[in-house]
Amino acid sequence: MVLVDSSAWIESLRRNGDMRVKLAVEGLLEAYEAQWCSPVRIEVLGGARKEERALLGKRFSVIPYRPCREDDWDRAVALAWRLRNHGITCPWLDVLIAAIAIHDDVRLYSIDAHFQEIARFTDLQLYRPGYGGSYNDGFAD
Repeated sequence: MVLVDSSAWIESLRRNGDMRVKLAVEGLLEAYEAQWCSPVRIEVLGGARKEERALLGKRFSVIPYRPCREDDWDRAVALAWRLRNHGITCPWLDVLIAAIAIHDDVRLYSIDAHFQEIARFTDLQLYRPGYGGSYNDGFAD
């Protein structure tokens, strides 16, 4: 399973979005490997245009969803402190998303550079799409 960050979802939904990101998200969806979580939900659906809300709600209703739990917040606080000790400050929702991915031992697909910084100092595994955006199972990296 790959937790898809809001940066990738939003880019893939843009009419003129980066084709590589569009293909990567499509590859994850076709392989039934895409997952989303509570913080991504607010970032994607919270910023949706009025005319897109119903369609996006239907589209996301069939994708595996990971709700945020109370212990996720505790792990996010610990992660934020760890990052601050290394001089890294990231948006709080990014820290929460990373904490969820690390805890659940899933890869994270994002085009947000904050996650590359987080991965440098943690066990966060970043997803890299296969050729032409195809699903990369991670075994042949």
